[in-house]
This record gives sequence, structure tokens and C-alpha cells, in this order.
Amino acid sequence: MEKLTEQEIASQLQSLPEWSLDKKTISRKFRFSSFMDAIRFTNVVADEAERKNHHPFISIDFKVVTLRLTSWHAGGLTQADFEAAEVFDELYRASS
Repeated sequence: MEKLTEQEIASQLQSLPEWSLDKKTISRKFRFSSFMDAIRFTNVVADEAERKNHHPFISIDFKVVTLRLTSWHAGGLTQADFEAAEVFDELYRASS
């Protein structure tokens, strides 16, 4: 996939209000009521990422999971990053 332009990135972010842009990545913090809920979500994210072969950076801080997405081979953000963000948002809604 090709790297998106700044305008395309801004447009994509409009439909993902919980995600923020930091240069070449988008990120979001997901909050849970327990550590184990955070771990279960992380495992579901890992399964989906492996299935799609598009893996996020994952940080787990007790009950908060932070996901960061980018496409290193493209040198920045691609459509795949935004598609993954949408799926991860759906997985979060399903886990709540």
C-alpha cells in the first residue's frame, strides 16, 4: 500500500475521533475495568493483527492498552493502518 498524504490522513482521522496523529503513527488508549480485561483485549488484537499481517505497537499499563499503528514499509501511514484502527475500535466496543 502507498503512504497517504497529509490531507488523506486528516480525512481518515475524522471518522476515528479517539485516535490521534503523531508524525508517522496514529494511536489510541483503551481503558478497561481490570488488568485481565486489558489482557483479554490485547490477545484479541494480537489474533486479528496476525490474521491481517498488520501488527500494532502495543503497550499495557495496568488497565490501559495503547495501540500505535504505522506502515514501516511505506514510510508512514497507509489505508491498512486506518482499517486496522477501525477493527480495533470494533473489538473494543464488543469487549465493553
